[in-house]
Amino acid sequence: MTQAARQPDPANIPDEFVDRTYQRYQSMPLPVRITVLAMSLAGVMLAVVYVFGVIPLLDITYYFLLMAMYLPLAYLLLPAHKREGRVSWLSYFPALVVFGLALFLASQGRSIVYQTWVPVSEPWQLWVAAALFVMILEAARRSGGLIFLSIVVALGLYPIFADLMPGMLWGPPSSLARTIAFNVYSGDAMLGIVTRVVAETIIGFLILAALLVSTGAADFFLKLAMALMGRARGGPAKVSVLASGFFGSLSGSIFGNVVSTGSVTIPSMKRAGFPGYYAGALESCASTGGMLMPPVMGALAFIMADFTNTEYGVIVIAAIIPSLLYFFGLYCHVDGYAAKADLKGLPEVELPRIRQTLLEGWPFLVVLVFLVWGLVVMRWERLTPFYASGLLILLTCFKKELMLRPSKIPEVLFQIGKLLSQTMGLLLPTSFILGGLMATGVAPAIASELVRMGGGSIVLVLAIGIGVCLIFGMLGMIVAAYLMLALTLAPALEQMAGLNILAIHLFIAYYATLAAITPPVALAAFLASRISDSDPLQTSLHAARLGIVLYFIPIFFLFEPALIFQGPLYLTAIWFALNVLAIILIAGGSEGHLMGFGQVRNWARPVLFIGGLLIGFPEFVSTLVGMAAVTLVLGMRQFSQVRGASLPYTAGNGASK
Repeated sequence: MTQAARQPDPANIPDEFVDRTYQRYQSMPLPVRITVLAMSLAGVMLAVVYVFGVIPLLDITYYFLLMAMYLPLAYLLLPAHKREGRVSWLSYFPALVVFGLALFLASQGRSIVYQTWVPVSEPWQLWVAAALFVMILEAARRSGGLIFLSIVVALGLYPIFADLMPGMLWGPPSSLARTIAFNVYSGDAMLGIVTRVVAETIIGFLILAALLVSTGAADFFLKLAMALMGRARGGPAKVSVLASGFFGSLSGSIFGNVVSTGSVTIPSMKRAGFPGYYAGALESCASTGGMLMPPVMGALAFIMADFTNTEYGVIVIAAIIPSLLYFFGLYCHVDGYAAKADLKGLPEVELPRIRQTLLEGWPFLVVLVFLVWGLVVMRWERLTPFYASGLLILLTCFKKELMLRPSKIPEVLFQIGKLLSQTMGLLLPTSFILGGLMATGVAPAIASELVRMGGGSIVLVLAIGIGVCLIFGMLGMIVAAYLMLALTLAPALEQMAGLNILAIHLFIAYYATLAAITPPVALAAFLASRISDSDPLQTSLHAARLGIVLYFIPIFFLFEPALIFQGPLYLTAIWFALNVLAIILIAGGSEGHLMGFGQVRNWARPVLFIGGLLIGFPEFVSTLVGMAAVTLVLGMRQFSQVRGASLPYTAGNGASK
């Protein structure tokens, strides 16, 4: 299947979310298209040379060379304004400028490392820094919009006016020249954690993702989800949950996931009888959870690994139980709604057969298993995706329809260039946020002030952190929210309660991601509502309800790290089992239909919901109280059950009830 064929139908997708990069690429003159592919190939070869140590390269030299290969593509593939359909000089000019600047700075790598460039010692160093700073801000505008650009500028240039800020926001004054030089040349800003993660870790996974997309992995996982779940009651919705989990783990993008899988699953859910708002809400929840689904969890997880000095494989393991609980919660909600509404599964004749699907796409499953094995068991870290890419190319040679023929190579290179350029356009600007906070030293001051404001109350500090996460996340700045709170909230929580470091950082990551489905500005839900033709606010409210598990699981594992395998295994088993029970009860209370019990009366629903929360919270007294309340309600079956409203459900039988 060609790249063009895989583009989702844009009929119901908002203009700002329609991916027109391929059309822009096709509109370029042939020499430019060849140059784009050559730069993408050169970037891949450069990454292999650096990561495997074929030729010794200074880190900074490698970073700037990689910027020279991929950052220009961000201007070529993303329009300067809405009316720039075809690439014009508004895009060619910044592409050429940033290419030249990055190549020049790559040639100066040794000087940047061994001499002082902050503050600059020569006027030309400042002019080069200022030009690159402006070019990266333009990439931020094209990839993230004006709000993203405004926040990056405000925080990146924060040192200039930090001395005018009150209280904990005060910082020592700095000149504009020193601030720009610090942002571009410092290891605490652009040449620090964000660029390092993109250039050394993310690039391998994006290369693997491009190969998977180009060889048909997305189609395979959608077919597999349909084969596994299509016949169950509410089948199309369960397919959406499973397919978005699969695809989201590979794409690492909430909004890309909504557009890619939602353009297929949302119409399917509506045809099966689900209201538009429910279909949109469910797809936005599933796509949001996909970003945190192992084994490939997006840029946030890679940055977290570097920030906490934790092996990426440890983070993959830590995310397993929260992800399983979240998607199980979505499944329980769908099952309850389908049971109440008497929604049957899809006819068997419309569904692919499991055996045939597995025979067609077994190389993808083998590669994913190999990826987990390499990350968790062998601990190859950044080498793993390169090995997995090689294995995928080898295995597809055994499947004629999946084989990576020479004719597919341009498509793969285009996908790699597109993914890397857009990733750089979004992530490199966030390094200026780090630079602004690090240059002033305001981050530790904020952490200390949070501890003081909390007055020993961890609940208050958590509430402040959650609020900041949601505000930044609502603006689509998930990585920026994580970086800010990793510098400020994480140290405060560690000082106050001595909580597990990985649990703290996962907590921040989950709540930053949650903003995508949290009203009043739930971007993922709003996007899904446009595809489902439903009211955005109604869709976002239902998304928050369906994704309710994701609001509580981070709190649970924050106080019981065994849920992320950071404690004794017997506690992991106990609290995992209790949380499975809790999720069944929470979904039953939310939907009004309890799995294995039937439809419940309205008065019993809040009892089941609150009882589920008490059971899941990792503290045995509250768990016992919750169990007692739930047992009392279920024991009074004649008062709590709506008689004749539903029949017992047998999992997997394809019946509607």
